[in-house]
Amino acid sequence: MNIAIQEISCGEQKIVLTNQKALFWETEKALVLSDLHVGKAATFRKHGIPIPKKVFEHDLDRLQQLLTYFNADKLIVVGDLFHAEYNSDITYFKNWVGKLDFTIELIVGNHDRQSKGLYQEMNFTVFKKEKISHNFLFVHDEESAKTNYYIISGHTHPGVLIKGRGKQHFKLPCYQVGKQKLILPAFSNFTGLNTRRVPDECTSYACTDTEIFKI
Repeated sequence: MNIAIQEISCGEQKIVLTNQKALFWETEKALVLSDLHVGKAATFRKHGIPIPKKVFEHDLDRLQQLLTYFNADKLIVVGDLFHAEYNSDITYFKNWVGKLDFTIELIVGNHDRQSKGLYQEMNFTVFKKEKISHNFLFVHDEESAKTNYYIISGHTHPGVLIKGRGKQHFKLPCYQVGKQKLILPAFSNFTGLNTRRVPDECTSYACTDTEIFKI
């Protein structure tokens, strides 16, 4: 896996965007991501759609490499860590978490409907609505936040449409960065991309397997 980075300043804090759809917050030595959707592939398999388990395992492999690359002490998930009801992928994730030594904080998203007991078993620190730290407010959906803090959110699965020659075009995940907010791309590779919702006065940073670049 190739890790490319782009350093920017937001809310008077230095952060590092990566092409692997997670950012690193140096002040807290925290890796920050959104929309991992653990359990989504297993839910599709349950309904007869043959999504390989490797799709989910690849997401966790990327996550492990990012945590190691930045030597992160903490993982902050800005909502939709999980996708649906408890299933085999969540068991796999639970075992994976149990082998690691770092703090996990979850800001609850609209898909995070697991039991309180499961969160306790995995030693999560859970924020039901939002988390405020330094100049940042972490929330799953930025439209629900009214604040003077700098907002970091997810939820919308932002993407950009790149047009090439010969009427060719393709979509890429992206970060949307504005003066008062940053919207994270969905970390999971098994998600759609929303290329129509572009907040006003936002700059997009597109991600490929090898690069991150400003649009």
